[in-house]
Amino acid sequence: MPAPRTASRTATIADLLAEGGEPLFSFEFFPPKDEAAEQQLWQTLRELQRLRPDFVSVTYGANGSNRDRTIRITRDIERETGLRTMAHLTCVSQPVSQLRHVLGSYAEAGIRHILAVRGDMPGGPTVPWQAHPDGLQNATELVRLVKSLGNFCVGVGAFPDAHPEHYDFDLDARILVDKAEAGADFAITQLFFDPDAYFRLVERVRALGCDLPIIPGIQPVTNIKQIERFAALSGAELPARVTDRLHAVADNPEDVRKVGVDIATELSQALLAGGAPGLHYYTLNRSRATREIAATVRPRSGRG
Repeated sequence: MPAPRTASRTATIADLLAEGGEPLFSFEFFPPKDEAAEQQLWQTLRELQRLRPDFVSVTYGANGSNRDRTIRITRDIERETGLRTMAHLTCVSQPVSQLRHVLGSYAEAGIRHILAVRGDMPGGPTVPWQAHPDGLQNATELVRLVKSLGNFCVGVGAFPDAHPEHYDFDLDARILVDKAEAGADFAITQLFFDPDAYFRLVERVRALGCDLPIIPGIQPVTNIKQIERFAALSGAELPARVTDRLHAVADNPEDVRKVGVDIATELSQALLAGGAPGLHYYTLNRSRATREIAATVRPRSGRG
C-alpha cells in the first residue's frame, strides 16, 4: 500500500510527484461563457472540492474576452477555494509580448503552475499549424519562455494515441523528451481509452532516457456523439470494446452514462495497477460522473 502523501499547500505538483506515495488525483475545468455556466462551474467545484484533489486546472481561451475570462476564473479558483490551481497557456494567435503579459497576470494572482501547450488552430489539430508572426513555434519554446519568467512549475501535453498532425508515435515521444529538456516538470495526456496505449508511451519516453512523470488524462463518457467528436479532435482511438458497450445502450442516455462511468473506472484501475503516478479527469464542468468514479477508484477523500 502506497504511503499517504503529506501535501502541504506550498508543495508543487512536481514536489508531490517526486514524493511518491499515493497517486495524484486532479480535475480539469473550462472557463464558462456566461453567468449561468459560471454558476454551474462553481457548483461543480464545491462538489468536487470535497474529494480534496491534489490540483485542478483551467483550460485557456487565447483571444479577447475568452482570455480575460480565463485569467479571472483561474485567479478566483485559486483565491476562493485554496486548491492548487494550474493555468493552461497556448501559443495560438498570440505574440510573445502577450504571453509575457498573461504569465505576469498569473504570477500576480499567485498561480505557480502552468500547463504549456502549443494548442491547435481553429478547426482542430488536423488544420495546419501557423505560428503568430511574433509568437512561438511550439510547446517546447513555450516551456522555455515560462521557465525564464518566473519560478513556475510547468506541465505539458502528451499523446498516448499518436498526434493527428503526424501519426508518428516515435516523434511524439521525442517531442515530449524535448519538452522535458526545456524544463517541463511533468506531462498530462490527452484523453484515451486503451491503457496499453499509455504504457507504450511511457516505455518509449523511458527508452529515450527521460524520467518525466506522465499523468493519464481521462474523459468519462456521458454522451456518445460528444465523445466521438472529442476523440476525432484529439486523435484518440475509440476501441471496439468501448464503442460496442456504448452503442448497446445508445437508446437510453442514463445507461450510456452508467456504462461510460464503468469504462472510465476500469481504465483508471488498470492505469493505477500499472503504476501511473496519478489520474487527471476532464470534467466538462460537471461533477457526477467523476464523483462516481472516485467512489470506487479513490474511496478515501484526500490525504488527511
